[in-house]
Formats: sequence, C-alpha cells, structure tokens
Amino acid sequence: MQKITPFLWFENQAEEATDFYVSIFKDAKKGISAKGAEGRIMTQTFSLFGQEFIALNGGPMFKFNESISFVVSCENQQEIDFYWKKLSEDGGEESMCGWVKDRFGLWWQVVPAILSQLFTGEPQKAQRAMQAMMGMKKFDIALLQKAYDGEV
Repeated sequence: MQKITPFLWFENQAEEATDFYVSIFKDAKKGISAKGAEGRIMTQTFSLFGQEFIALNGGPMFKFNESISFVVSCENQQEIDFYWKKLSEDGGEESMCGWVKDRFGLWWQVVPAILSQLFTGEPQKAQRAMQAMMGMKKFDIALLQKAYDGEV
C-alpha cells in the first residue's frame, strides 16, 4: 500500500485531466471514480508508473503553481521530446530549465536522468553544464554533455 498519495485539486476537469495523463504516460491506468452531487465525478484515482494519484473536482478556489511539480526522469532525448511536446500542447506553457505547465495548470519538470551526474564531480565541468542548462527551456542532452566536456 502506498503511504503518500498526491491529491490534485481541479476546478472541474479531474476526469479530463486523468484521461490526458493516462494517455501520455506508459504503464498508466485509471482507477476508481466516486460520484458526487448530480452524479458528476467528484474524485478519480489514477496511476502513472505505479505512483497513485487522486484527482478532485473541487471548484475554482485553488490553482496549481510552481511550488509543486512532478519530475519526469527521461533516459534519452527522444523521451524528453515526447513528454515535453505532450505536456505543453493544447494550452500548456513552456518555461525554463525543463519546466512545463500542462493545460490544466499542473507543473512538470522534464529532465534527463543524467542531469545529477552532470552536476556532481568536477566543479568546473558541473558549472559549465549548469550554465548551459540555465539557457534552455527544453533540455538538450547532447548540448549539456558538450558543455560539461568543455566542447562548447
């Protein structure tokens, strides 16, 4: 049993958001829905890569912001490109350093798995990688690696 479950408050798009996330991520599935007043869905459970979530149709009182985000660790540039495109389409918003807001206002960090390796070790190499990262929106793994290696 999962001890901590992210609970996502949507105005009235919990089911739409759940369908969106399940369509993007591999090994994703919808779970149990609970109906509220007038037979409309109040909560919808879903999982992404085994991580359980609960989506709530809670009304307009609260909005997502950058203080909470989900990190998508990507093994290669193809994964970065895929998730970046899917999460930013249809009203999403691209931001700096791998951050992207989806059309529901939820923030994601689409990052290469190698990032932590580039920022540890030799300080000069890590600084070059960090400087390259600061100039990016969507991560470019090859450019990060070149910066780390001192080739750019």
